Amino acid sequence: MGYEDAQAGAHMRTAFRNAEKHYKRYTQASSLSKSSRKKVPATDLHQVLDIRKIGAVLGDQKCSVQGVSRFEGPFDWAVYTLDAHPGFYFIPEALSAAQQLHWIVESLTTFPQPPNRTNHNAIYGPLKDLWLAYQEGKVLKEIASSTRHLPSVAESDATQRNIDVDGGVATAKAWQFCDRTEACGQLSKVVPAELLFRKLRWATLGLQFDWSKRAYDESLPYSMLPTDLAQLAARLAEAAVTKGEFKAEAAIVNYYGPDDMLGGHVDDMEADWSKPIVSISLGCKAVFLLGGASREESPTAMFVRSGDVVLMAGPARRCFHGVPRIFVDSNQSEVPDFAALVESQKGSSNLDAVVQYINQSRINVNIRQVH
Repeated sequence: MGYEDAQAGAHMRTAFRNAEKHYKRYTQASSLSKSSRKKVPATDLHQVLDIRKIGAVLGDQKCSVQGVSRFEGPFDWAVYTLDAHPGFYFIPEALSAAQQLHWIVESLTTFPQPPNRTNHNAIYGPLKDLWLAYQEGKVLKEIASSTRHLPSVAESDATQRNIDVDGGVATAKAWQFCDRTEACGQLSKVVPAELLFRKLRWATLGLQFDWSKRAYDESLPYSMLPTDLAQLAARLAEAAVTKGEFKAEAAIVNYYGPDDMLGGHVDDMEADWSKPIVSISLGCKAVFLLGGASREESPTAMFVRSGDVVLMAGPARRCFHGVPRIFVDSNQSEVPDFAALVESQKGSSNLDAVVQYINQSRINVNIRQVH
């Protein structure tokens, strides 16, 4: 969509949608010649809160700057709140560069592994070692499918089990990664692993979330969250937990490419809204929008960078929020320089490819207590 198209009908959109349109990354239509293209105005970012910079001004002071206040407590990190959004907490630079690189690697290599589900499951079923297949230049090919009589299969169940049901006959689809030479000349359908990885948009960890039902489905197989991730989330959540402890039971990992966004939504599927969602940002800088209980309320825009953590609990759990924009230009992305870390860990993994990916991408790990 072009810039001019986005401006049409602004008066008919909600306040939240107008903010999404304002911060969206626009590109020129490729069909236009260079001489006829109109310059897309640079996005006006002067109203975007930069809590890292505000925090540097506040220091240990209890006063607020631009509606941002230092939250007092015996925490391992500096924590800030927004006066207009009770239950929202911002922890800048919560993760060191080494921690960030660790969780980026986990997000690319471990988190998409079965039994964790991804956006690819509905079409291809569980895909093992997707990152490795991508690095090795492999392709995914459809192999012989099995057919059996299955008189009663619900549509949602069929999707989860990656089967087609027609007239009581169930056909299970089967796919496997192979070298390009193995797939050459065969009639099977072939999909490059690189394309699949570039189209990876989400993975679910721990208790599995069923997007079609907008509910957790505890009948689906799952693995417990990694202990170190659960412990980190519990420590980060302390500022927003008023009673009891935070128990990390599930996570949704979002993967953003240069033109991707996350539309405004409310996370309301967990039982206890007093327990926060712990949201860890990795990779390219982004604009995060935090609105109100209605899309008609104008949202607050703020920058989130790699290593920043956002907590949403209590009243903030009822607020619409989203990510309309990530910054991939080298002078704006502000991805940490992992070069020294990569050099110190030579031989441990293909970290050069990891850094190349994250320099043009964003990963967001959202950790939740379900029960």
